[in-house]
Amino acid sequence: MSVYKSIKKVLILVLLSNLSIAVMKLAVGYIVKSEGISADGLHSLTDTITNVIGLIGIKFASKPPDESHPYGHKKYESLSGLLIGIMLIIVTIKIISGAIQWFISPYQPNITIPSLIVMVITLIINITISTFEYQKAKAYNSDILLSDSMNTRSDILVSSSVLITIIAIRLGAPAVIDPISSLVVAVVIIYASVKIFKSTTGVLVDKKVLSPDKIKEIVMSFREVMYVEKIRSRGRKDEIYIDLHLIMNPNMTIQESHDLNHKVERKLQEEFQTNIQLISHFEPSDEKKHVF
Repeated sequence: MSVYKSIKKVLILVLLSNLSIAVMKLAVGYIVKSEGISADGLHSLTDTITNVIGLIGIKFASKPPDESHPYGHKKYESLSGLLIGIMLIIVTIKIISGAIQWFISPYQPNITIPSLIVMVITLIINITISTFEYQKAKAYNSDILLSDSMNTRSDILVSSSVLITIIAIRLGAPAVIDPISSLVVAVVIIYASVKIFKSTTGVLVDKKVLSPDKIKEIVMSFREVMYVEKIRSRGRKDEIYIDLHLIMNPNMTIQESHDLNHKVERKLQEEFQTNIQLISHFEPSDEKKHVF
């Protein structure tokens, strides 16, 4: 459970950083009346909400297996990542609504040097946060940190877009570029949401994790195994469940079959470098039924 404590510390640190960034952007966006900066600030504010969702998810995911949840609670982490994607879609709707409102009632944003400075500072902070969080996500095999770091990466693209926009307006570009940049922000957030959905729903719906052909190759390396079929895998990258049917010599004892299952399981763990639990269904070979 120490891994979850480490993930929690990372999320709290990112939460505090995102909160500071959101306050700065929203304040500047309100003062200079920039739809682009306000949209970016709203996105950053949503980041703090997703961080809270992550903390709640980690609290549940860190619980050990119990009678009602014999496989543990780790899917709560993936579920939290999915909620982050949903939150981003909600923000996208708000941003698009703000851009449409500008076209209905256009106004000239007041771009100042302080607003430029704030955007540069927040961009640097976002790059630092994203890099740090992504490294921790890989180190801890954490779905929630990976989803959140993808969200922060979208912030970097968004902030870069807004920064370019306010510089362009400062140099004399038409104000219409501001709501257009907001729509670009929306597209980027939708893209990040889709990636988050793909990375989290796979775990939740038990999508195949490992190649059946690769598993078969490893299992067939044991001379006791005559054939293997009905190979399935599911789970997370740090905890994978495999079940399969092993066609064996009918003269093998229960003890020999049991020992073989453990040897195959250890071999799979070594080859894939992760925690794997193997469930084998043993079948006696039948030359009429199984053609090798």
